[in-house]
This record gives sequence, C-alpha cells and structure tokens, in this order.
Amino acid sequence: MFAIIRHYHFNPKDSAEIDRRIREDFVPIVKKAKGFVRYYWLDTGQGEGASFSVFKDKAGADESVRLAADYVHEHLSKLLTQKPEIIEGPIKAHD
Repeated sequence: MFAIIRHYHFNPKDSAEIDRRIREDFVPIVKKAKGFVRYYWLDTGQGEGASFSVFKDKAGADESVRLAADYVHEHLSKLLTQKPEIIEGPIKAHD
C-alpha cells in the first residue's frame, strides 16, 4: 500500500467552506482513483488541515496527486495561504 499526506494552510475563517468542499466535491473525485483504499481529512480549526490518502499502489497514489493538484488549483487556491506540502511513500506498518 502507498500513502500520501497533504498539509494545507488557510485562514481559520475559511475552515467550514474548505471542509464542505473537500467532503462534498473532492472526496467523490479521489475515490475514483485506481486502487483507492481510504481518505481522511482533518482540520485543526486553527488554519491548518491535512489529508491522508491510502492506495493499493504507487500508480493510484500518483493519480490522486494529479487529481488533488487540479482540484486545489481550480477550487481551493484562493482560500489557501501557501502551497500544500506533500509527503508520500509506501506504508511500512499498519494494523
């Protein structure tokens, strides 16, 4: 399995709108990526958020990176205060 963590920064006043867009718009998109296993979004409530995506292989993870970049560029870029940070790699342990 392969995972991607994306770390976002935004104005805390935009939290509810970002949460809604991710839940209603982006999650259905990323679920269509090849090898999709799971997606989680967390919002600190203090202007930071992170997503954790799991895929069966790197090909699916790479597809999700493209999907996320396109979605962020089109729908979230005006709400973000800096470019998202991305960490990705194979999952080495899980329960």
